Amino acid sequence: METIPTWQVVSLAGILGWILFSRLTNLTVRVRSFTQPFVTSQVENWISFVLRVQSLKHPFLDAFFSYLSCIVSVPFYTGFLPLLFWSGHCKLGRQMTLLMAFCNYTGNCIKDIVSAPRPLSPPVRRLVITEEEKENALEYGLPSSHTLNTICLSGYLLYYIINNFDSTNGFVFKLVVISLLVTLSLLIGIGRIYLGMHSLIDVLGAAVLGTMILVLWFTVHERLDSFITSGKNVTSFWASFAFLLLFAYPTPELPTPSFEFHVAFNGVALGVVSGINRTFSEFHNEYVPRLFGPHLGATMFFKRVMIGLPIIIAVKFVSKALAKGLLPLICNLMGVPIKSSSYVQPVKGATVSAVKSQGVGQLSGYLQKIFLSPPEECYDVDTGIRLLQYAGLSWSVVELVPLVFQYMRL
Repeated sequence: METIPTWQVVSLAGILGWILFSRLTNLTVRVRSFTQPFVTSQVENWISFVLRVQSLKHPFLDAFFSYLSCIVSVPFYTGFLPLLFWSGHCKLGRQMTLLMAFCNYTGNCIKDIVSAPRPLSPPVRRLVITEEEKENALEYGLPSSHTLNTICLSGYLLYYIINNFDSTNGFVFKLVVISLLVTLSLLIGIGRIYLGMHSLIDVLGAAVLGTMILVLWFTVHERLDSFITSGKNVTSFWASFAFLLLFAYPTPELPTPSFEFHVAFNGVALGVVSGINRTFSEFHNEYVPRLFGPHLGATMFFKRVMIGLPIIIAVKFVSKALAKGLLPLICNLMGVPIKSSSYVQPVKGATVSAVKSQGVGQLSGYLQKIFLSPPEECYDVDTGIRLLQYAGLSWSVVELVPLVFQYMRL
């Protein structure tokens, strides 16, 4: 039987202790009481600046900044990241996936702790052209997620290129890439203000937070990668870690979609870590064929994409259906009270009856005392369904689809 490293036990115990401490001390509300008034006043004070930026109103700028926001959104990255794995740039793929999940969790935690509003509309003109942007507008403002994600992922991409690109024109290429990524980050920040989605403090806060996250990531990313690819007890540790993160997430002043976004990428990270750890030596080591190399040309890569995308879409729906069927049943057997806001209509607004087993009933009671806030009566089973759905999707990207590629000699 594989021994569990001490640091893993200490880490999980520390997170559990943090959950208990924050619940007992009502920490989120305390922090919000002195951060929210300051940030809200800054948002109000900078409305005149937002209006000055919007005075440049032009149909071209409306379209440009709207579509620019779409190509750095979470759905875009969700579609883009699988291509990194299938193109042979596996380390870049797993690092950017985990960095994205970390940015998403950190940024959304701050949003919901502070619970500061976006610029008031009207007078600010808020321009949203997609359903995803309409959902984003329901979140709180500080920090700007688009700006945060762009700075972090662009910064890591730049680091990867500098350390992995060798050619006679390498310096010129690197200079061009640096210029493009810096320009993109600036345009995203300006665009979020122009679209009326954020105030200046939201964008500046995201820039500062993004820089801090990058510095931290450059410090730990090699150790993290080594743990994922060759560590002990990786999958069970990460599954426990992902589970605890759901309860460590702060409760916002009013409900927002931020927690749902976190759950999705939490599941993505879980699936990627599990799949990579199981199949690193087969599909994800540093010697696999890379795009435009002698063994993976553009035509073969195109075939991979055309075969891989339908598979992961199918797995997403299958994993969701399985989770919808199994999770309520398991909770029922354990006597865990649940509700469903959208996925499982029969249990909406009602709790599942406890089972008769005294041992399981006691376990359920302990779980409720530890993880449920006093106003809550039951767990939202949709959270678990969403976590497993996206874990299944990302697992298929790094394990199932490469198995299909191997079978088809792609």
